Amino acid sequence: MMASFGRLIRFADAGGKARFGEPNVTSLAAFEEAVAQGTLEATVFEGSTISNVTPTSEVAKVKQVLPLLTADDVPIVKCVGLNYIKHIQAGGRKPPPYPSIFIKPRASVAGFAEDIPIPKLAQDERLDYEGELCIVIGKTGKDIPPSSALSHIAGFVSSNDVSARKWQRDPAYAGGWCFSKGFDKFAPLGPLLVSPKIVGNAGNLRLQTLVNGEVRQDTNTSDLLFNTEKIVSFISQGTTLEAGTVIMTGTPVSVAMGMKEPKWLKDGDVVEVRIEELGSVKNKMVFE
Repeated sequence: MMASFGRLIRFADAGGKARFGEPNVTSLAAFEEAVAQGTLEATVFEGSTISNVTPTSEVAKVKQVLPLLTADDVPIVKCVGLNYIKHIQAGGRKPPPYPSIFIKPRASVAGFAEDIPIPKLAQDERLDYEGELCIVIGKTGKDIPPSSALSHIAGFVSSNDVSARKWQRDPAYAGGWCFSKGFDKFAPLGPLLVSPKIVGNAGNLRLQTLVNGEVRQDTNTSDLLFNTEKIVSFISQGTTLEAGTVIMTGTPVSVAMGMKEPKWLKDGDVVEVRIEELGSVKNKMVFE
């Protein structure tokens, strides 16, 4: 079943109650303008999770946009590595025959404007950003064929796969992908869940990553090696893909690690990942 909404947010109403709703706007620009002006209204949806919400006839004023997904809403974060063609080429590698999968724990989920705490063992001048398109699963499934994948997707959000490269790549540490990318709050997720009704398979959206306002990544999701249907199908083979699962689809070229003189993230740096139609996450790196 396709999602019952086009765009979905979680918000605090005038009385401070947390609710789900569909913003009464027709574009991302209109959504962001209404939020900035404090004039946003939303059609209220009933339900306790994104996978069971249904619309009502009630319209409420949005006092504050809240994080859409918390760690309690997400059973697991699954991630795809090496999935943008230009990124693969820049690293001098051959395209992998299948998606490369790793995971982040649910504790890595963070809000779209939340500070990201950087633990001491990751404060070594090799902290990196990875702007990513994320899939949010709305219907549990297993062995899903590509032709049915979109019916299992609630929608898409923007995200940043924060990465401690020392623990990912340095053989003297060799913590691996899961450890180096799985610290608490290392997966901030956008506030706006946009369904396939509006963006299809999200395969033609501009993605930008900015650090302190400087554009670092600027590409289009059309450069994905494995599209969202193929990713959902592959990850679900022999494995139950639960509703609420977040799938990070990989990052494009121009991460700090790929630069001749890497611009690693420092304490206080603000990273914004912005995706066309989906909006942005904007988080400050805070060394604990």
